[in-house]
Amino acid sequence: MDHSRRKFIKISGGVTTGFALGSLAGLSFFDGCENKTGFKEFGLQLYTLRDDLPKDPKGVLKQVASFGYKQIESYEGANGMFWGMSNIEFKKYMDELGMTIIASHTDINKDFEKKAAEAAAIGMKYLICPWLGPQKSIDDFKRYADEFNKRGEICKKNGIRFAYHNHDYSLKPIDGQIPLDVMMKGTDPLLVDFEMDMYWVVTAGEDVEAWLKKYKNRFRLCHIKDRSKTPGPNNGQNSVDLGTGTINWATILKTAKENGMEYFIVEQEYYAGTTPLKAVKVDAEYMRGLRI
Repeated sequence: MDHSRRKFIKISGGVTTGFALGSLAGLSFFDGCENKTGFKEFGLQLYTLRDDLPKDPKGVLKQVASFGYKQIESYEGANGMFWGMSNIEFKKYMDELGMTIIASHTDINKDFEKKAAEAAAIGMKYLICPWLGPQKSIDDFKRYADEFNKRGEICKKNGIRFAYHNHDYSLKPIDGQIPLDVMMKGTDPLLVDFEMDMYWVVTAGEDVEAWLKKYKNRFRLCHIKDRSKTPGPNNGQNSVDLGTGTINWATILKTAKENGMEYFIVEQEYYAGTTPLKAVKVDAEYMRGLRI
């Protein structure tokens, strides 16, 4: 998530009790996969198409389906996480396209119980907090862990799950501790899961596989987003087409599967020399051909 995305989040919903409005990025695509085969199903975080989607939600989603995506993870734009449709209308359209909405990034401080009920009514699996931002002390992250448990209770009551999506800031030590460690230890595994943005783990200089193994079965969703071989100072612009960056997806995703990952979601935040829709198509082609 780059500066413009954080600005979007703040404009869209503001911050209450220390939480910023989540934008977006669930989606299981190892289903039916055998060893050394391509992915049969994989998801797309709709924030990838943030410039196109608001103009023509149905038309853009139709193109996404044509590229081979079977699942989507939404985010809460100006017209909500169902893009101007009711939850039931949105599901009906997904059914027509042969896709499923697995999850959504959302503002967890606004109408959360209503959102949980609406998500559950159409078979969604998760509501996700996408952004907290850097904090002044490790105690701030401990308080967020407590809040996540409360949101997890609400989700559990509705028959769905709650999760938190990391960025690089939650992997940078504060007061001698790693915020993500603190949040994982401070949340109840029965109530709270985590969505690993693998790009941001790599960007923070951390080992993706080590985290997956350390917290087996806690990371249930992930964002698959490649990192440039020649990164610049703006990490928000180092996201590239899958397969053209530095991340060894075949190895990492195999480890992810072995350690409890269920939903795998493509996301791309920058498009050097291309367009968002072209990038989404290229990413889908890469996923279909990937062998693990």
